[in-house]
Amino acid sequence: MAGLKDQITEDMKNAMRSRDSGTLGALRLILAAIKQKEVDERITIDDAAVLNILEKMLKQRRDSIEQYNKANREDLAQQEAFEISVIEKYLPTPLTDDEVVLLVKQAVNESGAKVMADMAKVMAILRPLVSGRADMGKISQLVKKELGAN
Repeated sequence: MAGLKDQITEDMKNAMRSRDSGTLGALRLILAAIKQKEVDERITIDDAAVLNILEKMLKQRRDSIEQYNKANREDLAQQEAFEISVIEKYLPTPLTDDEVVLLVKQAVNESGAKVMADMAKVMAILRPLVSGRADMGKISQLVKKELGAN
């Protein structure tokens, strides 16, 4: 099975062949971020690291859209939204809110966490399960709520 990075590279080649400049630009941004990480850390990254990069890029674009909308720059907001649509193609299927709540409760029970000091244990269990499939900020809030209720 080809890795995520290979799939993105192949899709970039296809975008070049079909002269799809919008998709090509977005894919080049993704590959540039991957390459930057590899060069900075002198490693070849795996799919999990690619997912982390994609999540970070997604978050940046969502923040940018918010800023562009405040500044009445609809053109720039649309470009960011398009890049989000390209990035999301490489992320696993997002978890529903109910699935997220269930996973948080299971992780709290599995870790034996009772107080906020145990949050790191819970997050360590959750991170591999939700990576690329849910917003970690939202997960963190749910864990805090769950631990506060116990």
